[in-house]
Amino acid sequence: MKALPLFALVSLSSLPLSSHAIPLNDNFAVLVDLTLATDYRTRGISQTQNEPALQAGLTLAHSSGLYLGAWSSNVDYGGGLKTRQEVDYYGGWLWQATDAVSLDLGYIKYAYPKESQFNQSEVYGIIGAYGVKLAAYYSSDAPGLDSQQSSLYSYVSYETQLPFDSGLKLRYGNMDFKDPHLYSASGDGEESYREWEVKLTHNLAGVLLGLSYIDTDLSQTQCLSNWGFKDVCTATVVASVSKSF
Repeated sequence: MKALPLFALVSLSSLPLSSHAIPLNDNFAVLVDLTLATDYRTRGISQTQNEPALQAGLTLAHSSGLYLGAWSSNVDYGGGLKTRQEVDYYGGWLWQATDAVSLDLGYIKYAYPKESQFNQSEVYGIIGAYGVKLAAYYSSDAPGLDSQQSSLYSYVSYETQLPFDSGLKLRYGNMDFKDPHLYSASGDGEESYREWEVKLTHNLAGVLLGLSYIDTDLSQTQCLSNWGFKDVCTATVVASVSKSF
Protein backbone atom coordinates (compact mmCIF):
# COMPACT_ATOMS: atom_id res chain seq x y z
CA MET A 1 0.00 0.00 0.00
CA LYS A 2 1.19 3.49 -0.81
CA ALA A 3 -0.31 6.09 1.49
CA LEU A 4 -0.24 9.85 1.26
CA PRO A 5 -0.14 10.90 4.90
CA LEU A 6 -0.56 14.63 4.92
CA PHE A 7 -1.70 17.04 7.54
CA ALA A 8 -4.08 19.84 6.68
CA LEU A 9 -2.49 22.70 8.61
CA VAL A 10 -5.01 24.81 10.47
CA SER A 11 -4.68 28.40 9.31
CA LEU A 12 -2.57 30.51 11.61
CA SER A 13 -4.08 33.72 10.32
CA SER A 14 -5.31 34.68 13.80
CA LEU A 15 -2.04 33.94 15.50
CA PRO A 16 -0.36 36.60 16.87
CA LEU A 17 -3.62 38.50 17.45
CA SER A 18 -5.64 35.52 18.69
CA SER A 19 -7.76 36.11 21.78
CA HIS A 20 -7.11 32.46 22.71
CA ALA A 21 -3.32 32.80 22.82
CA ILE A 22 -1.56 32.71 26.18
CA PRO A 23 0.70 35.81 26.43
CA LEU A 24 4.23 35.19 27.68
CA ASN A 25 5.34 38.82 27.48
CA ASP A 26 4.77 41.84 25.24
CA ASN A 27 6.17 40.04 22.17
CA PHE A 28 5.53 36.30 22.58
CA ALA A 29 2.39 34.21 22.99
CA VAL A 30 1.60 30.50 23.00
CA LEU A 31 -1.44 28.89 21.40
CA VAL A 32 -2.51 25.36 22.38
CA ASP A 33 -5.07 23.46 20.28
CA LEU A 34 -6.78 20.20 21.28
CA THR A 35 -9.18 18.31 18.98
CA LEU A 36 -11.16 15.09 19.17
CA ALA A 37 -12.65 14.04 15.82
CA THR A 38 -14.56 11.03 14.53
CA ASP A 39 -12.06 10.76 11.63
CA TYR A 40 -8.78 12.38 10.62
CA ARG A 41 -9.33 13.51 7.05
CA THR A 42 -6.75 15.55 5.19
CA ARG A 43 -7.18 16.57 1.59
CA GLY A 44 -10.21 14.32 1.53
CA ILE A 45 -8.38 11.14 2.57
CA SER A 46 -8.79 9.36 5.91
CA GLN A 47 -5.55 8.97 7.85
CA THR A 48 -7.13 6.75 10.53
CA GLN A 49 -9.07 4.14 8.53
CA ASN A 50 -12.25 6.12 9.24
CA GLU A 51 -11.65 5.84 12.99
CA PRO A 52 -11.48 8.65 15.62
CA ALA A 53 -8.45 10.86 16.12
CA LEU A 54 -7.04 12.79 19.07
CA GLN A 55 -4.92 15.77 18.01
CA ALA A 56 -2.85 18.41 19.77
CA GLY A 57 -0.84 21.42 18.64
CA LEU A 58 1.45 23.99 20.24
CA THR A 59 2.46 27.23 18.51
CA LEU A 60 4.83 29.94 19.69
CA ALA A 61 4.04 33.26 18.00
CA HIS A 62 5.97 36.54 17.96
CA SER A 63 4.41 39.97 17.53
CA SER A 64 6.45 40.38 14.31
CA GLY A 65 4.36 37.62 12.72
CA LEU A 66 7.00 34.88 13.02
CA TYR A 67 5.83 31.56 14.48
CA LEU A 68 7.07 28.04 15.26
CA GLY A 69 5.06 25.04 16.27
CA ALA A 70 4.40 21.33 16.40
CA TRP A 71 1.25 19.26 15.89
CA SER A 72 0.48 15.57 16.33
CA SER A 73 -2.30 13.08 15.68
CA ASN A 74 -2.81 9.35 15.85
CA VAL A 75 -2.90 7.68 12.42
CA ASP A 76 -3.56 4.22 11.01
CA TYR A 77 -2.65 3.39 7.42
CA GLY A 78 -3.39 -0.32 7.69
CA GLY A 79 -1.55 -2.87 5.56
CA GLY A 80 0.78 -3.85 8.40
CA LEU A 81 2.38 -0.39 8.62
CA LYS A 82 3.80 0.23 12.09
CA THR A 83 3.39 3.97 12.52
CA ARG A 84 0.55 5.10 14.74
CA GLN A 85 1.53 8.75 14.99
CA GLU A 86 2.07 11.77 12.78
CA VAL A 87 4.22 14.61 14.11
CA ASP A 88 4.44 17.87 12.18
CA TYR A 89 6.92 20.70 12.73
CA TYR A 90 6.26 24.07 11.14
CA GLY A 91 7.48 27.63 11.04
CA GLY A 92 6.52 30.70 9.11
CA TRP A 93 5.67 34.35 8.95
CA LEU A 94 2.21 35.91 9.04
CA TRP A 95 1.66 39.41 7.69
CA GLN A 96 -1.64 40.85 8.89
CA ALA A 97 -2.27 43.83 6.62
CA THR A 98 -5.68 44.51 8.18
CA ASP A 99 -8.13 42.52 10.28
CA ALA A 100 -9.51 41.12 7.00
CA VAL A 101 -6.37 40.77 4.82
CA SER A 102 -3.38 38.54 5.55
CA LEU A 103 -0.47 36.66 3.98
CA ASP A 104 0.91 33.48 5.57
CA LEU A 105 4.19 31.94 4.31
CA GLY A 106 5.84 28.90 5.87
CA TYR A 107 7.49 25.51 5.89
CA ILE A 108 6.18 22.26 7.37
CA LYS A 109 7.88 18.91 7.99
CA TYR A 110 5.75 15.76 8.31
CA ALA A 111 7.29 12.90 10.31
CA TYR A 112 6.00 9.35 10.83
CA PRO A 113 7.83 7.30 13.51
CA LYS A 114 8.71 3.76 12.39
CA GLU A 115 7.71 4.53 8.77
CA SER A 116 10.18 7.21 7.67
CA GLN A 117 9.49 6.55 3.98
CA PHE A 118 6.40 8.72 4.44
CA ASN A 119 8.36 11.70 5.80
CA GLN A 120 8.16 14.76 3.63
CA SER A 121 8.22 18.57 3.70
CA GLU A 122 6.23 21.36 2.10
CA VAL A 123 6.47 25.10 1.63
CA TYR A 124 3.16 26.94 1.66
CA GLY A 125 1.55 30.28 1.03
CA ILE A 126 -1.94 31.39 2.07
CA ILE A 127 -3.55 34.67 1.01
CA GLY A 128 -6.64 35.67 2.97
CA ALA A 129 -9.05 38.50 2.22
CA TYR A 130 -12.53 39.08 3.67
CA GLY A 131 -13.18 35.43 4.43
CA VAL A 132 -11.73 34.06 1.18
CA LYS A 133 -8.44 32.14 1.21
CA LEU A 134 -6.22 31.01 -1.67
CA ALA A 135 -3.54 28.51 -0.64
CA ALA A 136 -0.80 26.40 -2.19
CA TYR A 137 1.43 23.71 -0.64
CA TYR A 138 4.42 22.48 -2.69
CA SER A 139 6.58 19.44 -1.92
CA SER A 140 9.71 18.25 -3.73
CA ASP A 141 10.05 15.07 -1.65
CA ALA A 142 6.53 13.63 -1.54
CA PRO A 143 6.34 9.81 -1.36
CA GLY A 144 5.99 8.34 -4.86
CA LEU A 145 5.22 4.91 -6.19
CA ASP A 146 8.91 4.11 -6.69
CA SER A 147 10.74 7.18 -5.38
CA GLN A 148 10.22 10.70 -4.11
CA GLN A 149 8.42 13.14 -6.39
CA SER A 150 6.99 16.63 -6.40
CA SER A 151 3.38 17.47 -5.57
CA LEU A 152 1.20 20.56 -5.38
CA TYR A 153 -1.92 20.95 -3.27
CA SER A 154 -4.01 24.08 -3.73
CA TYR A 155 -7.38 25.19 -2.47
CA VAL A 156 -9.83 28.05 -2.34
CA SER A 157 -11.99 28.46 0.76
CA TYR A 158 -14.54 30.80 2.26
CA GLU A 159 -15.43 31.31 5.91
CA THR A 160 -18.19 33.40 7.42
CA GLN A 161 -19.90 33.90 10.75
CA LEU A 162 -23.50 32.81 11.26
CA PRO A 163 -25.96 33.81 14.01
CA PHE A 164 -25.85 32.24 17.46
CA ASP A 165 -22.02 31.91 17.67
CA SER A 166 -21.99 29.63 14.62
CA GLY A 167 -19.90 29.60 11.46
CA LEU A 168 -19.71 28.17 7.94
CA LYS A 169 -16.55 27.03 6.16
CA LEU A 170 -16.36 25.95 2.51
CA ARG A 171 -13.27 24.51 0.78
CA TYR A 172 -12.49 23.17 -2.69
CA GLY A 173 -9.04 21.70 -3.25
CA ASN A 174 -6.93 20.08 -5.94
CA MET A 175 -4.14 17.56 -5.24
CA ASP A 176 -1.69 17.27 -8.15
CA PHE A 177 1.08 14.68 -8.36
CA LYS A 178 4.04 14.73 -10.74
CA ASP A 179 3.33 11.23 -12.05
CA PRO A 180 0.14 9.18 -12.45
CA HIS A 181 -0.87 7.75 -9.07
CA LEU A 182 -4.54 7.09 -9.51
CA TYR A 183 -5.46 4.12 -11.68
CA SER A 184 -9.01 3.39 -12.80
CA ALA A 185 -10.52 -0.04 -13.53
CA SER A 186 -9.54 0.43 -17.19
CA GLY A 187 -5.89 0.91 -16.21
CA ASP A 188 -5.75 4.61 -17.08
CA GLY A 189 -3.66 6.69 -14.68
CA GLU A 190 -4.41 10.22 -13.51
CA GLU A 191 -2.12 12.72 -11.79
CA SER A 192 -4.65 14.68 -9.74
CA TYR A 193 -7.92 14.60 -7.87
CA ARG A 194 -10.34 17.11 -6.36
CA GLU A 195 -11.72 17.25 -2.83
CA TRP A 196 -14.17 19.48 -0.96
CA GLU A 197 -15.56 20.17 2.48
CA VAL A 198 -18.59 21.94 3.93
CA LYS A 199 -18.24 22.58 7.67
CA LEU A 200 -20.61 24.05 10.23
CA THR A 201 -19.23 25.18 13.59
CA HIS A 202 -20.75 26.33 16.84
CA ASN A 203 -19.01 27.87 19.82
CA LEU A 204 -20.42 26.42 23.03
CA ALA A 205 -18.93 27.89 26.21
CA GLY A 206 -15.48 28.23 24.63
CA VAL A 207 -15.54 24.79 22.99
CA LEU A 208 -15.82 24.67 19.19
CA LEU A 209 -18.18 21.99 17.87
CA GLY A 210 -17.78 21.05 14.21
CA LEU A 211 -19.68 18.99 11.68
CA SER A 212 -18.16 18.47 8.23
CA TYR A 213 -19.23 16.85 4.99
CA ILE A 214 -16.10 15.74 3.10
CA ASP A 215 -15.81 14.08 -0.32
CA THR A 216 -13.49 13.55 -3.30
CA ASP A 217 -13.94 12.78 -7.00
CA LEU A 218 -11.90 9.57 -6.66
CA SER A 219 -13.42 6.25 -7.64
CA GLN A 220 -13.06 3.26 -5.34
CA THR A 221 -10.59 1.72 -7.78
CA GLN A 222 -8.45 4.87 -7.82
CA CYS A 223 -8.56 5.00 -4.03
CA LEU A 224 -7.47 1.37 -3.79
CA SER A 225 -4.62 1.86 -6.27
CA ASN A 226 -2.95 4.61 -4.23
CA TRP A 227 -4.04 4.19 -0.60
CA GLY A 228 -4.68 0.45 -0.50
CA PHE A 229 -8.34 0.70 0.57
CA LYS A 230 -11.58 1.60 -1.20
CA ASP A 231 -13.30 3.44 1.64
CA VAL A 232 -10.73 6.02 2.81
CA CYS A 233 -11.59 8.44 -0.04
CA THR A 234 -15.39 8.19 -0.02
CA ALA A 235 -17.89 10.76 1.21
CA THR A 236 -18.18 11.03 4.97
CA VAL A 237 -19.45 13.20 7.82
CA VAL A 238 -16.90 14.12 10.49
CA ALA A 239 -17.85 15.50 13.90
CA SER A 240 -15.25 17.27 16.02
CA VAL A 241 -14.77 19.00 19.36
CA SER A 242 -11.94 21.54 19.68
CA LYS A 243 -10.55 23.76 22.40
CA SER A 244 -7.95 26.50 21.98
CA PHE A 245 -6.16 28.29 24.79
